[in-house]
This record gives sequence, structure tokens and C-alpha cells, in this order.
Amino acid sequence: MPVLTRDAAVFVLDLGDGENRFTLDWLSEVEAALDEVTAAEGPRALVTTAGGRFFSNGLDLDWLLATPAEGPGYTARIEEVFARLLAAPLFTVAALPGHAFGGGAMLALAHDSRVMRADRGYWSLPEAALGLPFMPGMAALIQARLPQQVAHEAMVTSRRYGGTEALAAGIVDSAVEADAVRATAIGLAAEHAELAGPNLATVKTTMYAPVLAALRAPNP
Repeated sequence: MPVLTRDAAVFVLDLGDGENRFTLDWLSEVEAALDEVTAAEGPRALVTTAGGRFFSNGLDLDWLLATPAEGPGYTARIEEVFARLLAAPLFTVAALPGHAFGGGAMLALAHDSRVMRADRGYWSLPEAALGLPFMPGMAALIQARLPQQVAHEAMVTSRRYGGTEALAAGIVDSAVEADAVRATAIGLAAEHAELAGPNLATVKTTMYAPVLAALRAPNP
């Protein structure tokens, strides 16, 4: 389960050491962590990472297929987490030690910056291959945070990008050795901790106003 710690000015949210799918309990822990981080005062930043070979495998599809009536509320809750990260009043970095698939890949995109392991692990949006649609808010997030042609390829072909490929495509900002992922992300976050505050939230909210509106709109 997710655990929040603090390293000087940098909060570190470790999503867990499993697949880190978006179960209801998992989401509750992430929401509580975001509450704590956003309510804190003074210089601060956030690194979101994981302890195993997955950053996150995204939606809990088995549960969702078994409880389809819960779908709208479940996806709305996930999109609100994305929106909160996208407009967070502090600098955020996703540190990917391995795979980020589907919703996990989108979770990474909702951060200001991304650091990925270079030698192993994939970032991928497998929805097309799985026969799943993108919710409008999720599509808006992807298209706003990636170069247009990269977003098209990732969404239409379900391509898997390794760390160096993701760096070349502009999906991540750094691709480093496995043992340097967390430290690199914390160092980057610490460089921008002084930016935290209402003004940064206003900058992000203005910049991503259409995406935030799409993420928070009722799904069809």
C-alpha cells in the first residue's frame, strides 16, 4: 500500500511493491497523501515512486468488470487524482523504477516531470490493444502532456516504450540507471521546492484549464 515519507523538503510517496493497481483502498491512501502534501506549508515538493518492478499497472480491471455499476464513480475518482496532481501547488516528479501501464502511465504524466529506469521496464497505454476506450479527461491529459505525434502513436498503437525510447520521445525527462532513479527524482524535486505555493497552483490551473475541466466533467 502507498506510504508517504519526507526527505527534507521533498515528500516521497511510495506506491507499493506490487502491481500498484488502483484499488479502492489504494486510492484512499493516495488521496490521503495528497491531502497531507498539499496542506503542508513552506518549501516542498513531491516524488511519487514505487518499491518493485512496477510503478503502476493502472486500473483494477478485474474488480471493474465484476462491478460495472461502480464504473462511473471509480473512474471519476481516478481522474480527480490526476487533476489534483496536474494542478498541485508544488513541483511533482514521477520516479519510474519499472513498468507504467494504462492508468499508471497517465498517473506519471500528471506529474511535472518524469524520471525512468533506462535498462528495464516499459511505459505504455495498452487501451487500444485491450479494446478499451479512453475517457475524455484521460485523453485530454495524454494529449496535453505529450508531443502530438507521440500521443497519437501511444494511444493508437499501444506501443511499449523502454526508458531510453521514452526519453527520446519526450515521455520522460531523464532515463538513468536503476539505482539512481529515486535519488535523481528527489534531487530534481528539491531544486524546485521553493516554488511551492498558491501562485504555482494558479499557473498550473491556468495552463491546464481545459484538461482539468475534462478530467472533472461527468463521463458519458
